[in-house]
Amino acid sequence: MRSLLSFLFIFLFGSTLCAQQNFIPVFTSGTEGHKSYRIPAIISLPNGELLAFAEGRVNGASDFGDVNIVFKRSTDYGKTWSQIATIVDYDQLQAGNPAPVVDLLDPQYPQGRVFLFYNTGNNHENQVRNGNGLREVWYKTSVDGGKTWSNPENITLQVHKPNQPKTNEAYRFTEDWRHYANTPGHALQLSSAPYKGRIYIAANHSEGQSEKPNEDYFAHGFFSDDHGKTFKLSQNVNLPGSNECSAAELSGGGLMLNARDQKGDSKLRIVAISKNGGENWDSIYFDQNLPDPVCEGAILNIGKKKGKNILAFCNAANTKERNNLTLRISYDEGKNWQLSIPVDMDPTNKKSDFTAYSDIVGLSKNKIGVLYERDNYSQIVFRVIKWK
Repeated sequence: MRSLLSFLFIFLFGSTLCAQQNFIPVFTSGTEGHKSYRIPAIISLPNGELLAFAEGRVNGASDFGDVNIVFKRSTDYGKTWSQIATIVDYDQLQAGNPAPVVDLLDPQYPQGRVFLFYNTGNNHENQVRNGNGLREVWYKTSVDGGKTWSNPENITLQVHKPNQPKTNEAYRFTEDWRHYANTPGHALQLSSAPYKGRIYIAANHSEGQSEKPNEDYFAHGFFSDDHGKTFKLSQNVNLPGSNECSAAELSGGGLMLNARDQKGDSKLRIVAISKNGGENWDSIYFDQNLPDPVCEGAILNIGKKKGKNILAFCNAANTKERNNLTLRISYDEGKNWQLSIPVDMDPTNKKSDFTAYSDIVGLSKNKIGVLYERDNYSQIVFRVIKWK
């Protein structure tokens, strides 16, 4: 009788526990040369391989310091991952905010070319916001799926607005842009006319002075229509406090930017809609259906239905804590979110940073891969979600 009860317990409850644990650790803090890993980003290559990127923080969890950009590869849709590899090591300073994308539409590279956009910095964020330091913007490319990488290209003066340096010291700022950061998460390439082929990177910056906390932040984007030869800036999202953001393509040449509200009073995601591929913004609003605890979120195109883009969005859907990571699906280009799928959460609801930053990647017509920070940033893990 006891063995039968034990069997029933394992069958009923053990399967639930297993279902809650069906994630794969990709980066574990304190291993492979780094005390902490943060800021995940992920893309799929044309051959189906996955590349997972992160900041490898050598000495601790601080945003600033000796921070490298690292990555791993999966050849089996995320079931197993390679050893760690370093793409950018900026000596004792910071390299971060990896924003990868595959250019599939350059005739010079018919097999596709991977772009990795990233930032470097020589001081803490608050110091840079006060004009004491510089954040720069770079990219590297790979034509062999990340096995080898090009030399870095510095595009700071194309996509940033710092004052020109007058000495060998760091740039000095007046009312110009100060802090600067890519998305974080993946960038994207527009796939339909009239902006087909455009590479678009969501970003944010700080500028000017503000009387209220964090109102010096503004989201924006930058883009290339010639496969990385030149870059242009978008208009600012004219909403003080708009911050880290991710972008997705809409029908008819449109683009959606989905941003964090750094002011922290709305506890909602900010949405900006463009009709011209992300150059200008026609409407800006708070999405009442997307709660957020002031954290990063990821948005992705995952297909089309009746001429409209199907969007997936992932964030910590909690207004108080970084917890309750949730994947949402929209069949009407973000006007409504018809599906809501739990990804992971602290069952005790007592840990304040149980699920935080995430990025998402399409695996098949009905599966999405989620790469996310888990359990107080102790791991970056990968989980497959079947959404239909």
